Amino acid sequence: MRTVKGFCILFVLHLCFFDSARTGKVLVWPVDFSHWINLKVILKELHLRGHEMTVLVPSPNLLLDHTKIPFNVEILQLPITRETLIEELNTVLYAASFNLQNLSWWSMQAELVKMLKGFSVTSKRVCDSAITNKELLSRLQAAKFDVCIADPFSFCGELLAELLNIPFVYSFRFSYGNVIERLCAGLPMPSSYVPGSMSRLTDKMTFMQRLENWLFYTVSGILYSYYVFPEWDEYYSQVLGKPTTFCETLGKAEMWLIRTSWDFEFPHPSLPNFEFVGGLHCKPAKPLPKELEEFVQSSGKDGVVVFTLGSMIKNLTEEKANMVASALAQIPQKVLWRYTGKKPETLGANTRLYEWIPQNDLLGHPKTRAFITHSGTNGIYEAIYHGVPMVGIPLFGDQHDNIARLQAKGAAVELDLHTMSSSDLLKALRTVINNPSYKENAMKLSRIHHDQPVKPLDRAVFWIEFVMRHKGAKHLRPASHDLTWYQYYSLDVTGFLLACVAVVIFLATKCFLFCCSKFVTTAKKKKRE
Repeated sequence: MRTVKGFCILFVLHLCFFDSARTGKVLVWPVDFSHWINLKVILKELHLRGHEMTVLVPSPNLLLDHTKIPFNVEILQLPITRETLIEELNTVLYAASFNLQNLSWWSMQAELVKMLKGFSVTSKRVCDSAITNKELLSRLQAAKFDVCIADPFSFCGELLAELLNIPFVYSFRFSYGNVIERLCAGLPMPSSYVPGSMSRLTDKMTFMQRLENWLFYTVSGILYSYYVFPEWDEYYSQVLGKPTTFCETLGKAEMWLIRTSWDFEFPHPSLPNFEFVGGLHCKPAKPLPKELEEFVQSSGKDGVVVFTLGSMIKNLTEEKANMVASALAQIPQKVLWRYTGKKPETLGANTRLYEWIPQNDLLGHPKTRAFITHSGTNGIYEAIYHGVPMVGIPLFGDQHDNIARLQAKGAAVELDLHTMSSSDLLKALRTVINNPSYKENAMKLSRIHHDQPVKPLDRAVFWIEFVMRHKGAKHLRPASHDLTWYQYYSLDVTGFLLACVAVVIFLATKCFLFCCSKFVTTAKKKKRE
């Protein structure tokens, strides 16, 4: 009996002391909108495990409401108002959603340069608010953080980690043309079968598509190298007080937690310090509120369609809204549409408008037949998790790539918001609902997603805690970071071998000419004799 009691006491003490020894302090450099929605899931899990979280929140912001963040918060005061921020964001979103669609390939690259510069201005403004605040830096230094979690979509998290001398981990989706992954993280991505981010291509490319992808990789690399990197190279060198480059600093990330996985992504080479954790935010559906459940059940055997364009796009032009509503009115399913604009005149009796819907719970409902989505990564993964076929209406960013992947896997149909008609939307809905192959392929992706030895969220948290326990993960970092570009591509070796071949050819030629000359001289001498 004493032995059992003693064992219990030791076990409890072990839990108390061992768990407390594993907990630590986490500094967070977040990004707004869907990035924050995804990162918040990781932070909550870390918090449940006893870690102390401190989030740097810029003010103003849009979704990063510091009053609703259940962690320590440090406010970064920016020299702009919330109205100005919304105006800047709307300008960028409008350009990304509409202007780029009607441009030629080369004009699109020029427009993207302007957008990249705009993002740089915003990022630098946020960065300055932290870096120039000596009082804040002193508090952060005194806190003795164990790790920084950042998102390279908004630069500066890695710079702050360097100043505080702590390891940092990235939560990341993509960069334009995979530039940061390729040039800064050292991820090998052959253009022959790895489509560049925002290229809208798949891994099965024709010759012309491979040429297009190669040009896309090359041009995107040039755009960053000439219009983004130099400015940030100078900024980082000035702040750190030593010559450095932006890419070199990003390349020091201990782990890259990528928000996709192989159930959805096309296979490509990876590295030990890359962990693919797509769908980490997904969870089983909860019961719907009474009013919603009654509406869903009223659909009978036809079921329902869920429609949302995400948190950033809440309404459409009156003409587009009427076109969409007209198509929805012609299907037998009931429709739940997240929409805050003016009620369309063509809205059918089968369609209800909502300012907000419990998207995950609706997608997990057995009566859900299809999901009309803007193709954001978070929504895509919730649909994969629950095995729901999709109609994708991508607008900007990675959304075109997302739906291209699902369409290639036979689980979705893509439409263009700018050119689609009411009949196009109606046809697409009937296709994914009535053609059983779409549901079968969606369920196949769902089974693959669920069939993992460790859940994505647990893997993400494990690697963050791993970095905290070991003060980094340098043993996973490839040696390519220590090579110059010409060493990485073995151009020095190639040049040396070519030089050797040239010397051999030169010597052989000289010997041959010398022998020929001797032979001719000997022949002439014999002839005279």
